[in-house]
Amino acid sequence: MANNNEQQKQGQVQVNMTPEVEKGVYSNLTIMGFTPTEFIMDFVFHHPGMPRANVQSRVVMSPVQAKRLMRLLEQNMANYEKANGVIALPEDSKPQGPISPFKIN
Repeated sequence: MANNNEQQKQGQVQVNMTPEVEKGVYSNLTIMGFTPTEFIMDFVFHHPGMPRANVQSRVVMSPVQAKRLMRLLEQNMANYEKANGVIALPEDSKPQGPISPFKIN
């Protein structure tokens, strides 16, 4: 196995995570915004029937990394749907309206 210097020369990075991060967080709503220099993604858990929801995690990244993330998601979604069937979105069968019905404070 290559040592750290050899891995970095080959474009590989050893990624570690703490047990807390490894647990992950559940999100059923994502709110996104951007500036000229960064994309901001807030991952929210909204409990059905509750009038408020809290941001569980915020991720900020450069536009270049955001585009790479978009491509990675597209590739993985295509692979997922090939293996498990197409995911139908409710908004694809209804008249278009706001993407999120929630008021953001």
